[in-house]
Order: sequence, then structure tokens, then C-alpha cells
Amino acid sequence: MTSSIAHSPPNLRQLQVFETVARLESYNLAQRELGISASAISNAMSQLEDQLGFSLCQRGRGGFALTEKGQLFLQQAIRVLSELEELERQSALLKGDHSGSVCLSTLDSIETETALSLPKVLHSFCDKFPNVHIKLIIRTPEEQLNGVLNNQIDLAIGSYTARVNNIISEPLYREQHWLYCSDLHPLFTELRLDKEHVSRCSLVTRSYWNNNDLRRRGFYRGSATVETVDAQLLLILSGKYIGYLPEHYALPWIHQHRLRVLLPNEFGFQSPFSAICKRGRSHEPYLMELRNLLKSNTVFQAK
Repeated sequence: MTSSIAHSPPNLRQLQVFETVARLESYNLAQRELGISASAISNAMSQLEDQLGFSLCQRGRGGFALTEKGQLFLQQAIRVLSELEELERQSALLKGDHSGSVCLSTLDSIETETALSLPKVLHSFCDKFPNVHIKLIIRTPEEQLNGVLNNQIDLAIGSYTARVNNIISEPLYREQHWLYCSDLHPLFTELRLDKEHVSRCSLVTRSYWNNNDLRRRGFYRGSATVETVDAQLLLILSGKYIGYLPEHYALPWIHQHRLRVLLPNEFGFQSPFSAICKRGRSHEPYLMELRNLLKSNTVFQAK
């Protein structure tokens, strides 16, 4: 006789645990994000696999990987979670109590950006909607785009290289980037810098930069890869690498004479920053308020 467990549908918590584990590709990272124990993560995954009757992922020396069926089930889980979140959001709006939640995503290091006062945006939003739960997360541009399309992120602020169907983009400002070396790097004390010599130095890059991004900036490859600006700064400060940093983020280190800008006319560039949301959702009250606040609290509007 077949167990009744095999016929019971997955519950919401199991789907949330699975989506988080799959997105982070780690039980440990999922444990931290969800705020539950490792045993609770493991139990939820085991119960879900028992109910489904197939394995969702593989863990071992080769690292974490979704099975083929796990990848297919993940898409369905994301769709169900997105629809439930949308149902909760629309129910709150219909009720008129302005509760519920808003997920806002930014790139890292935005806290030192002077062109946008995000703390003022959040302060004003909370004044108007005090009962709304704000979830603020740091994601890469690609993760932001996917999250907005899947309704996992309501609004994102970042720099995007291509237009994406079904997404509305609101230009905000342009972020200045310079190429830096630290006081421990041989280039720091060189009086005459040569572009070809600089371009041959070991470069630390962001994980989401591709080869075209590097070639556009005069480099053919990176020698180290990081996920965050903080990690990029650490490798630059080691004196073994040069790398790009946002001007606003590097300024304190410039004042301490720990960093030097390398050939600004040759290697400097600007990244256009925008606020994005899913098409069809731009007129929702919370997103309209956030978009208006972002525009009014941006010092330098992108052209």
C-alpha cells in the first residue's frame, strides 16, 4: 500500500527552502538566509524529495548541483511562490490597509553613493507605509533581472548592459569608475605610466563581467574574480592586483594615500544606473512611490 506521504503536495515552507537552497547552491548559505537550523533545512529537503518521489539535488565532493528533474521542478516552484506572493500583494492592496511586503534589491557598495540618497528614500517610504515589511537584498545585475521577472524582487537598482523584454527601466544616475592600484603595488610610485604596461598587470574583475566588458576597457583577461566590491578592494590593497572601483567607494582610501588612480583618461568609465520593475506592475502604489522617491532623491539625473 502506498504511503499517504507520497500523495501529499509540497507545502509552502518546503518550496521556500528548496528555492533558497537552489538559488544559493548551498545548505549552509540557505540556513543563514532563512534563519533556521541546518537540520530543519535537511529535513525539509528530505521530506520534499520523499513526497515527490525523486531527487532534487546532489551534494558531495563535486559540490552542489540540481538534478535534471530538480531543475525542472525549480522552475515550477519559482512560479508557484511568485504567484502566491502576487496574491498576497494584491489582497493587501484590495483591502486598502497598505501592509504586506516589498523586496528591494541593490548592488553592493551603494551606501557610499552620493548621487542617490537611498536612506532618505527608505525613510520617506516607511513614513508613508509604516506597516509594509521591507526586504532589502544585495544581488548581481543578472540575479536582479531574473528576480524582477519572477516577481521575487519588486524593484531593483543597478547597472544593466541590455534591454530586457517585460521590464521597465527608469534612468537614475551615472556611477564613475576608475582603475586603481594600492600603495603596495609597483605602479603606485611610477612617475610615467604606460597604457600597454598597465593593461598587462594582473587585474581583479567582477564575476559578472564577461570578456567583452574586459576588452572594452583595454584588458584581455582577469587574474582574479570576486563577487563584491569589498572583496575587490581587498585584493587591490594586497598590492598584487589592479582593479576598478566606484569613485565614491574608493574616496576614503584615496584620502589616506592608500590608492592611486591609473591613467584616468585611458581607463575611466561610467556605469548608468537605473531602477527596474516588471512591466504591468509599475502602477502598483508601493512601486509608484518608490520610483518617485528615487527620482526625487537622485542628485545627478542620467542623460
